[in-house]
Parts: sequence; structure tokens; C-alpha cells
Amino acid sequence: MRFTKQALAVAATALLASTALSVSSFAAPAAPATAPAPAAAPEKPVDPNTVVATVNGEKITVADAQDALANLPPQMRQLPPNMIFPMLINQLADQKAIQIVARKEGLDKTADVKKMMEAASVNALQNAWLSKQVTPQLTDAAIQQYYQENYAGKPPEQEVHARHILVKTEAEANDVIKKLKAGADFAKLAAEVSTDTGSAKQNGGDLGWFKKDDMIPAFSTAAFGMKKGEVSSAPVKSQYGFHVIQVLDTRTDPIPSLDSVKDKIRQALIQKYVREAVGKATSTVKIVRFDPTTGKQLPDAPAAGAPTAPAKK
Repeated sequence: MRFTKQALAVAATALLASTALSVSSFAAPAAPATAPAPAAAPEKPVDPNTVVATVNGEKITVADAQDALANLPPQMRQLPPNMIFPMLINQLADQKAIQIVARKEGLDKTADVKKMMEAASVNALQNAWLSKQVTPQLTDAAIQQYYQENYAGKPPEQEVHARHILVKTEAEANDVIKKLKAGADFAKLAAEVSTDTGSAKQNGGDLGWFKKDDMIPAFSTAAFGMKKGEVSSAPVKSQYGFHVIQVLDTRTDPIPSLDSVKDKIRQALIQKYVREAVGKATSTVKIVRFDPTTGKQLPDAPAAGAPTAPAKK
């Protein structure tokens, strides 16, 4: 029987689910509630190098268990320590046994496995270096500064809630406007004639709330120039066709709190710092590129972040 990648993933998931383990401390089970428990003595820190199992003499330590803990879902880390510890050690022992048997069978010497192991080693090295560059910069002060510059320091943005009917020709759009003025239901008409199937069939042309930069310029200019309840008096042309727009409501988007955008800011900063780190690395080496079809050397590419000539319109 040949295992597919999907089958292996399912098997691995089942194994993790069955062993469901993590380690935060190695406390003993609670004493039976037949008598008042004595005052608990302060827990002695566990030495990470303490051996908790061996497999053919290869050691499994407390540190190994703590590493496994960090890779488990939060709900699993909440299991009682006296349940987690023995199950987690069993899982680590199973993994160690597989590794020993695989090495005995020479799988670590096969071309495919060697290639995967080398790739894992390279990825670990890259990630370690990037983490060394990025982590010291990812401070609360940096997050606060980003928030001030990109959220708190900017004026609130206007938002519009609108719906539209999109048709191919200006004549069709004028016919839609005529029908709406005569009392036709906007949502029903959108479902019948709009070519924007994403919004027309299910939502009656409703696009929800959006900011000016969320839409193409021609559409945004028209929508943000209209009042609540107003229907465009003339078709709005875009590269997609002709729109008839109705503005349902307008509002000012409030400035979000720092807590509500902290994760988003963290991701933005990580991306920024990674780009800078990559630029730092590439600036210290010589990169030569070749055309894969001719083998000829290609011109040097611009350095990361270097300005380029503006494109002609």
C-alpha cells in the first residue's frame, strides 16, 4: 500500500489527536480528598536535561517534552500535567523508534530523503538568522509607533454602503435608471440584469461597506460624491461596463483601538523587518543570474528596495 501525502497527513493528525499532549510542569496527581491536604511546598524547578526515557539508549529529556509542548494547540496545553506527561513521553518514544528503524533501513541515505533533510536544515538556518534579525526589533515601542503613524495619527476615513447594477452598454444602463425612476425594485432588477454575478444574484447588487481606495477610481468617485438614498442619475463607466449605483448609507470609520489591530501591526512589522533583513543579506554577497535557455549572464537586478524608473503611462 502506497501512502499519499494526504494519507500521511491524516495519519499524523490522528496520532497527535490520540496522544494529545504537552508539558508545562510535572506535578504529581492530587491526593485523595479524604483528608485535608497539607500546605504545598514550593515546586522545585525541573532540570531541562533530566532524562525521562531512552529508546535503544537514545535519550528523551524534559527539554524535548517542553519543545513538543510549544508545538501543540492551546487547548491541548490545558490538559492536566499528570495526564499529559506520560502520554507525551510515549509519543516522543514512538517518534524516536521510527527514526531509529528508518536509519537502520538506510532511508536517511536515499536521495529523496537526503534532499528533504537538507532542505529542512537550510530552512532552519534561514529562519534562525531571520529570527535573530527581526525579533529584537519587534518591540511594544515599535508596535506603538506604527499604530500612531498608521492609525491614531491619520484622520478617520469615510465609508459608503452601496449597491450597483452592472450592464454592458450605456443604453442598457439608461434603461435601468428609467425603470428605477418608475419604481422598480433595485434588488430584483439587479438579480435580473446585472452582469456582476458576485453581488447581483445573492445580494441584490449589495457591495457592503467600502472605503474609497477599495474600489476602482471611476466607481469610487461617483459613489463618494452621492448622498444617502441617492441613485446615480447617469451611468458610471468603468473598464467592466456601465454601473448604476445606489448609496444606501455613509459613515465615518472610527479609529481602531491598539488592541484590536495589534496582531495586524505585528504581521506588518514582521514583513517589513524580513524585507530589510533580506536586503541586508543580499547586499553582502555577489549574485549572478543566468538565462536558463541560453546560459548567458543576465544584467544585475536592482538591489532590494532600490528605486526604479517610473513606468510611462
